[in-house]
Amino acid sequence: MNSAFNLSGQTALITGGGTGLGLGMAKCLVASGAKVILVGRRAEELNQAATSLGKNAIALVGDVTKLETIPNLVVQAEHLAGPISILINNAGIHLKKDAVETSDAEFAAVMQTHVFGAFALTREVARGMTARGNGSILFTASMASLFGINKVVAYSAAKSAYVGLVRTLAVEFGASGVRVNAIAPGWIHSEMSAKALAGDPARKAKILGRTPLNRLGEADDIGWAAVYLCSPAGKFVTGVVLPVDGGVSIGF
Repeated sequence: MNSAFNLSGQTALITGGGTGLGLGMAKCLVASGAKVILVGRRAEELNQAATSLGKNAIALVGDVTKLETIPNLVVQAEHLAGPISILINNAGIHLKKDAVETSDAEFAAVMQTHVFGAFALTREVARGMTARGNGSILFTASMASLFGINKVVAYSAAKSAYVGLVRTLAVEFGASGVRVNAIAPGWIHSEMSAKALAGDPARKAKILGRTPLNRLGEADDIGWAAVYLCSPAGKFVTGVVLPVDGGVSIGF
């Protein structure tokens, strides 16, 4: 029973791992014994994050929107830290804009980061996971995966796509011992949420008004959920989108 949440011997690759939810998940995975590879575009930020986490964290500069670089990124990561047994697709960008004002280029940029990049990385990592017969893949979904939110049409489309990816990949990879799930965070204190709520007190009041716990969450709330889903404790859980949201998705 003491080993149910133990991730010793596991290697996790986390995109967008230098800040926010990615760093929060990395902290919890390291605390549970995993080695983590933090992937992102900004070297200084990644190095600072890795240093703060200690010897079990490695910074690796990479851009998931550059699809042609992803196979080499996976090779680099496994050269540095061994076979990847946990993948967390967390890299993302946000766009707060009315739908009729959202350009094709803006819509495509959000989809490229969230959907195309995450799928391409998942495909490459899954080759090794399925061959070895084990692994856990997570996607950072959103409340926008679950219900309509105005002014985030591109983000909502991208996060909703994760639901389909999770279900299909869970079915395809399950027989090979690879589980695929998502976490749908509610509104969490982060750089991205701060930008989304900046100058919009009515929006923040609406969020808190429908949150039974009446507060924003913290990054480690998502981190401990990730530990559960990736650990032996979650070994019979796959194809799930788990809300970690203070009750937002059931609030009124």
